[in-house]
Amino acid sequence: MNRIYCQNLCLLAKLFLDHKTLYYDVEPFLFYVLTKNDANGCHFLGYFSKEKHCPQKYNLSCITVLPNCQRRGYGRFLIELSYLLSQKEHQIGTPERPLSIHGAQTYEAYWKINIVKQLLHYYHKKQQKCVLKDLMNETGMAVDDILDTLQNLGVLTMKSNEK
Repeated sequence: MNRIYCQNLCLLAKLFLDHKTLYYDVEPFLFYVLTKNDANGCHFLGYFSKEKHCPQKYNLSCITVLPNCQRRGYGRFLIELSYLLSQKEHQIGTPERPLSIHGAQTYEAYWKINIVKQLLHYYHKKQQKCVLKDLMNETGMAVDDILDTLQNLGVLTMKSNEK
């Protein structure tokens, strides 16, 4: 609702993300701001943005957590929120690429944790097989992100006949 505030968020992100180009045309985006609230007011920690109407179905366009607030779970929290919003919209989500180095590390950790949790859930229910579509629907993650994560975990490997 406040265009200048959103432009300033984008300019702030541009300080930390070298590939960040958008900072003027903020109208097509929604911005989700994370603050820590105390007796002195609300203190900005980070934000993420996503397109209002995205043909590629990205659930996150840009994410930034202030450097002094990193490594406290705020990035993972914002990523989780983006997936929960996608699931509420009955969408499968994936972030817009390219990811920054730190963004890629945070996403890979998030994907690994959530996919392993889901696989453990299947194991405890004594399911004989895991269907990729079910895994996608349960996690809200795109198929390519799931497959890459399973390969990185060593759970899924490519055979010599490419199957």
